[in-house]
Amino acid sequence: MDDPRAQRLFGDRLVAPGDLAASPFRVDRDRIVASPFFARLAGVTQVISPGGAGLLVHNRMTHSLKVAQVARAIAERVDPGLADKLGGCDPDVVEAAALAHDLGHPPFGHLGERVLDRVARQRLKLLDGFEGNAQSYRIVTSTEIRGQATLGLNLTNAVRAAILKYPWTRRDPQRFMDPPPRGAAPPADDPEGGSPKFGAYSTEAGDMRAARAPFAGRVADWQQTVEASVMDTADDIAYAIHDLEDVHRVGVLQQGAVATELMAWQRWGTETDLNRAGGAIESLRRQLHRKDGWMADDEAFAAAVELVRAELVDGLLARPFDGSLEAEAQVAAFAATWTRRLVDSVETIADPAVRSGHVQLATAQWHEVQILKFVQNRFVLARPDLALHQRGQGRLVASLVEALMAWLVDPDEEERIPSRLRDLVELAEAELPEGTPERMDRARGRAVVDFVAGLTDNQAVGLMQALSGKSRQLWTDAFVL
Repeated sequence: MDDPRAQRLFGDRLVAPGDLAASPFRVDRDRIVASPFFARLAGVTQVISPGGAGLLVHNRMTHSLKVAQVARAIAERVDPGLADKLGGCDPDVVEAAALAHDLGHPPFGHLGERVLDRVARQRLKLLDGFEGNAQSYRIVTSTEIRGQATLGLNLTNAVRAAILKYPWTRRDPQRFMDPPPRGAAPPADDPEGGSPKFGAYSTEAGDMRAARAPFAGRVADWQQTVEASVMDTADDIAYAIHDLEDVHRVGVLQQGAVATELMAWQRWGTETDLNRAGGAIESLRRQLHRKDGWMADDEAFAAAVELVRAELVDGLLARPFDGSLEAEAQVAAFAATWTRRLVDSVETIADPAVRSGHVQLATAQWHEVQILKFVQNRFVLARPDLALHQRGQGRLVASLVEALMAWLVDPDEEERIPSRLRDLVELAEAELPEGTPERMDRARGRAVVDFVAGLTDNQAVGLMQALSGKSRQLWTDAFVL
């Protein structure tokens, strides 16, 4: 097929019975939203567990909806001439990819992702481990079973390629580039572990290559498509802004601590004692120069610190959130102002840096996003009380994997294995070539990881209680299975 626009479709699929839209990319969007995997995201943690803060905080579904909204706004601002040369930028493709990008995130957000990866590699001996982006791609391509086939959601090439923030597998050679793409460099404490961030497991590598084939010769083989770059930029914007709304609403972001750090840095930014007030943000400045020298700029960094101090510390945080209409209006105005500012700054780049994409924030706004993320990482995610809560969640995820593996290998329980878990074992076994060492053990391990990753926070807690003998809800526990 020589027409690049036609290649962006998937085979000859345009619409199918039951699809309501005429555009194949709108069909993709509808299929994603109608999927049970998308519905599950309403019960999955974004930053703060919904169970601990009621309905005021974002979950993975509301985050995905906001990413889709921002992504569509960015797509409409992309240089159309340059985008066409690079393979196209359709707002429907971008929106669909944004809605799908978090489908694979497990219970308890990034904590669950780290625990599942560790358990998958160390306990279950799965070389690919677990990665939320790769799990999302697995979901849309493999794990939704329709009849006798496992087509996933049968999405177009363009949308599948746009989901790929990191278009390589864990063992692909991108990690050896100098410099490597963002997310590809192995951590210093695990140089043989492969890329920590990647877009597809080895079982879906062929599908990933097929999805990106229409973009060959247009974007580098390690580079995001324009549509993926739009989605990634939108995700950055939403994370930097909307998660700050949550921590302000629940009162864990304190004005005094943030103000001290941001204001102290201005007084001694050239000193070297990183343990003093202002030292953490000075460490960030140095880190940006080390990792992102293509963009890092001291004047832009200083201006970003001042802007965030003025609008976040002296603005949003100046008055504790009390649930009043005025407080809600202030939060909404803060989010709208910052979103508009960041979206309006987006640029389309023909030849981006290795650690960037074809769509990126302007220099000033890129630094502002780094400061906003810093505030959350420093004053929320590093809190000991959050660590206490998350350590318990991490133990729960690891224990759940162990309990399900024990169930699968119990010869007395073979006839009572949950149907979905049995299906996932069969799917994983079929993916592994004949002669694979410990083939059945690996298939069971991948099936358990797929199963646990598909639970909501509350389902994970409820299932572990049942498997531990602590639940008395005999029949109502079955909804998890």
